[in-house]
Amino acid sequence: MEKKAIAGLTLLLLAFSVNAQSAYDKKLKSLYRNTVKTIKPNEVTALIAKGEKLVLLDTRAPEEYKVSHLKDARFLNYESYSTEELLRLPKNEKIIVYCSVGYRSERVGEKLQKLGFKNVYNIYGGIFEWKNEGLPTFNTNNQETDSVHTYNKTWSKWLQRGVKVY
Repeated sequence: MEKKAIAGLTLLLLAFSVNAQSAYDKKLKSLYRNTVKTIKPNEVTALIAKGEKLVLLDTRAPEEYKVSHLKDARFLNYESYSTEELLRLPKNEKIIVYCSVGYRSERVGEKLQKLGFKNVYNIYGGIFEWKNEGLPTFNTNNQETDSVHTYNKTWSKWLQRGVKVY
C-alpha cells in the first residue's frame, strides 16, 4: 500500500511540474517577440563545458544581480545602459543575454543586433528557467547560492526551485 501511495504522489508531482512548465512556456510565448534566437540553459552549459568563447550578459537591475547571477556573467543595467557599453563587447564571440524570464534581455539582444552583433542569443526562460533546471547561480562573492531575486511577487510564481528574494 505504501508503494502505491509513493507512486501516486510521484505521478502527481510530475503532472504538476509539467503543467507548471507548460504554463510558463505559454507565458514566455506571450512575452517574446522572437526577434533574438533563444538558447536553452543546457545548451549554454554545453558551450561552457566545450570552452567556447562567449559573453554572458545579465541585463537585470543591480539588486537582482547582487542576489544571484550566472557564473562569470557581466552586468548591464537594463534601466540605464548605454550604446557605448554594448559597443565594448567583443563582436567575434557569442553574446548570451538573460534577465529574469527573457523579456528585458530580448530587448537588449535586439539593440545588439542593430549594432551589428551577429551571434546574439537570449536564454529561454531567463535565470528562472536556469534555476528551475537545477543549474548553479552565484552571489557577488562568487559563492554558489540558491537565492534568486524574482523581480516582484507576481513574477515569483515562475521560479519553481531556489529561494525567492523580492
